[in-house]
Amino acid sequence: MNEQKLEEIVRRVLADLGAGSGADGATLAREIAPSADANLEISGRDLVRPASLPADVESGEVPDIRAVDYRELYNVPNAANPEEFKRLKRGTAARLGLGRSGPRYSTWALLRFWADNAAAQDAVFSDVNPDLLEKLGLFSVQTKCVSKDQYLERPDLGTQFDDAMIAKIKERCIPNPQVQILVADGLSSTAVEANVADLLPSLEQGLKLHGLTVGTPFYVKYGRVRAMEPIAEALNPDVICILLGERPGLVTPESLSAYIAYKAKVGMSEALRTCVSNIHKDGTNAIEAGAHIATLMSEMIQQQASGINLKV
Repeated sequence: MNEQKLEEIVRRVLADLGAGSGADGATLAREIAPSADANLEISGRDLVRPASLPADVESGEVPDIRAVDYRELYNVPNAANPEEFKRLKRGTAARLGLGRSGPRYSTWALLRFWADNAAAQDAVFSDVNPDLLEKLGLFSVQTKCVSKDQYLERPDLGTQFDDAMIAKIKERCIPNPQVQILVADGLSSTAVEANVADLLPSLEQGLKLHGLTVGTPFYVKYGRVRAMEPIAEALNPDVICILLGERPGLVTPESLSAYIAYKAKVGMSEALRTCVSNIHKDGTNAIEAGAHIATLMSEMIQQQASGINLKV
């Protein structure tokens, strides 16, 4: 299906909605309808659109607008130096060169904003797929939070466990390991699903190469960073690490962080925690992060320190 036919379909839909009559409707139809040309180019006042994602009208499937690399899109007509601007734009995920239609964003830019915002909300409100946890061999415990809403409203409960959960942790886990690994949803289940399957094996392999004994890894539902502290007191590891989904933004909902501490205890200072952040496909990739975290843990055990006291 070519661009002209798609444009006609959009125009008819807009007309049925009472929004597609006259020149404005035709302009909007052209802006919404994807281009048949798969290349991104600037010619005169032509605007760049996500041309590589035509809608599959026959199947009814709507393409994922977020699949387009935002850094490759440049939507400013008659720019003084478009090629240089595009070169600079490729180095950042910031929303530069959006273009506009009168006083508003272009339709595609607004749709992309909504899509990125929706992905961020999905990351917060969804749960980690139980099949992934089963595949990784992680048993689950839960903080004192009883629902996602309570988890978001009561951060303190996301750091605490009832006696039954502490007993379960002690029963299922090896006591006094050199290293204890936890996985928690944090504020992005999407980040856990996107990274942990690659990160955890890399981390475990790295620890093995450093000659360190590893306890029983498990998953903490509704867990925040400080959930590591009561677990550390229960299992007494030398070093504890929690892999946790970070608060998502409009750039990516997949960012994971590792928070690591030597001889952690409840109420410890944040300054004594080491953080490795921005673990995702466009940041530090999961496999590389696993190897780096293993090296950090080895240094912590050698120096008997973490956070600001660790010299690396």
